[in-house]
Amino acid sequence: MKCQFTLTVSEGKRLIAKGIASLPSLRKALDGGLILLKGGTTVSALSEELCGRPLRISGRITPRGTVSSGSSDVEDAHSILLRKGVPEKADGRLAEIGREMGPDDVAVCGANLVDHDGNAVMMAGRDLCGEPGSVIPSLESEGVLCMVAAGLEKFSPYPVRESCHFAGRKSSSWAMGMAVGLVPVPGRVFSEMDALLALGADRCMLVGRGGICGAEGASTFVVEGDARRLKELLKLVLSLKGAEESGSRSSLTECIHCGPNRTTHLACIYGGCAEEEGSWKGVSVR
Repeated sequence: MKCQFTLTVSEGKRLIAKGIASLPSLRKALDGGLILLKGGTTVSALSEELCGRPLRISGRITPRGTVSSGSSDVEDAHSILLRKGVPEKADGRLAEIGREMGPDDVAVCGANLVDHDGNAVMMAGRDLCGEPGSVIPSLESEGVLCMVAAGLEKFSPYPVRESCHFAGRKSSSWAMGMAVGLVPVPGRVFSEMDALLALGADRCMLVGRGGICGAEGASTFVVEGDARRLKELLKLVLSLKGAEESGSRSSLTECIHCGPNRTTHLACIYGGCAEEEGSWKGVSVR
């Protein structure tokens, strides 16, 4: 039996979350180990799936560019630790938590770009990558099972190594939002395709990308498998239709102007940080 369906980007993130949550390795860590979830909208969907808590979203890409949250409320966790299924705020403790983790534990992070070899990177808008960017890339060296939750809209036909070389926070003089560099994220990339296989499909194929009227960035799939299992999978797919972006509500509001707490953001045209000399004069947005 074959079936075809389309998922928007937000729906795909929820599917990825359900797929990762179904994995035996993650269920084992949920019962008796540690699971570290680093904030991002896809990982926030997983956090909701596992413990009912959305994460605080920091950096994001919107039509205005690479911007941050407009909220200064840090009550909600950006990164969360599940210790035998019980959530703890991990912000400010990532290095300590990383030293505690081992081969029976799982860390899940998102990505901004993934290449055809499965190499992933995330954007860094703060100096020295901030706390997550300094700790997450080292966890695999401790034997931690690292997973990269990334939708197909993040896949690039170019090697991310080249993107890393070309980008850099201090390399850009003018940026729509904060200038960013790229940080490698080690681990197994887990996309919608992996989720469909984990959730009951015997085979799946991507047959279309993109769309209009809200389906920009969407993916169209054909899945094949046992009729009974596909029926359950399609029930799940239909339950995801219309899914919204995951994240604590206040943090989903983007910044409009850089304030005093955004001093590490570089070259931002909205904060007046772009170079204003010579040919850059007048090329700004207020």
